[in-house]
Amino acid sequence: MNRLDEIFDEAIRNGTFPGGVLLVGDHEKMIFEKSYGTLSKDSKVPVSNDTIYDLASMTKVTATTPAVMKSIEDGKLRLYDPVSLFLDEFKTDEKKEIRIFHLLTHTSGLPSYSEGWKYAQGKELMKIVNSTMPINPVGAKHVYSCLNFITLMEIVEKVTARKFDEFTKSEIFNPLGMVHTAFKPPKNWKIAPTSERDGKTLCGDVDDELAYYLGGVSGNAGLFSNAADLYNYAKMYLNHGKHGDRNIFSKETIDAFTCEAFNDGQNRRTLGWDMKGLACSCGDLMTDRAFGHTGFTGTSIWIDPQIDISVILLTNRVNISRRENQDKIIRFRPLIHNYIVANRRFLGE
Repeated sequence: MNRLDEIFDEAIRNGTFPGGVLLVGDHEKMIFEKSYGTLSKDSKVPVSNDTIYDLASMTKVTATTPAVMKSIEDGKLRLYDPVSLFLDEFKTDEKKEIRIFHLLTHTSGLPSYSEGWKYAQGKELMKIVNSTMPINPVGAKHVYSCLNFITLMEIVEKVTARKFDEFTKSEIFNPLGMVHTAFKPPKNWKIAPTSERDGKTLCGDVDDELAYYLGGVSGNAGLFSNAADLYNYAKMYLNHGKHGDRNIFSKETIDAFTCEAFNDGQNRRTLGWDMKGLACSCGDLMTDRAFGHTGFTGTSIWIDPQIDISVILLTNRVNISRRENQDKIIRFRPLIHNYIVANRRFLGE
């Protein structure tokens, strides 16, 4: 057993997750792909490379951010448009200065989450989300918030006059050949189950509470995918917006959305993405140009254009526990990224 296998085996044995898939690639090719463990804590069915995972907050950068990028390229949106231009609930004195830029960089002043899912669903829950008041002045502080990206989804739907899941499928996933990426995925897909809700184990229904009670399609969570599809997406960034001979985005758009847009000394953000920083999930060896995102379920994607690498990690750690093993996945991610960056030339041997 090589050291990479040992790291995964240790994590499975100590309850970090029941199984997972790791994929490493550059701008040309897949360097390494391997699956580990079982589909769930109670299953003996092994994970395969094509297993579908609940991406959780990776949805923010795999669906919502590119949807905003596409809307900007199509001349339907600009970064400094006030949100009040699209949503009446943002016309209050406290919220009228919030702009698209603030939502993308988590500097809107809105709180991190809403407990509205406990007593409302669907359109009523969306009204509660839209009516949530800021806890900080606009632009004053970084507070990572799911509400920002639910709002971005609504704005995309308004400017495109299309349902969010339909728009992202036709404009992003299909052009990239991401045929196993979807909101509310078909039940016949091989999906890794997550946690229990209402007495049943979720398998194909989103783990996140807000996304679940909004109906499964949301800007903060709800997307399901596999490693190969996500590599197509990551590789597009490493190729400056190209997928094969097709331009998915312009180089200018890729550059604008992957450079530093916010830095308060603790948090570095692009437009939508997290960036390499202290105690980062991408570890210690990626460069300051690295951008990525994690998901609560145990997923992550990191892309470093300076050293030409993308690392996709998919697990369903919430199948073991929603909270008790959080510290374990937080430590596991940087360990695995450090090993990959330092030993990439030996991967696959």
